Amino acid sequence: MHQVKLFKSVDTEMADMEYQINRWMRKSGARIISITGNIAGSPNTSGGPLSSFAASDLFVIVLYEIDAPQKPQ
Repeated sequence: MHQVKLFKSVDTEMADMEYQINRWMRKSGARIISITGNIAGSPNTSGGPLSSFAASDLFVIVLYEIDAPQKPQ
């Protein structure tokens, strides 16, 4: 049976998100079918030439498979 797991973070915390995804995969024992990601840039709100950019949103979708529950015989 296919399932979906969603992860959301920001680009400044990418290493933590990667750790969370890898930890979930190890603990769940899921058979991963595909991993898709998206980064949505945030506009620079301060507007100055020396200002830093706002963090961008990261979104990762993991499509995985688990065994269907077994019916008692």
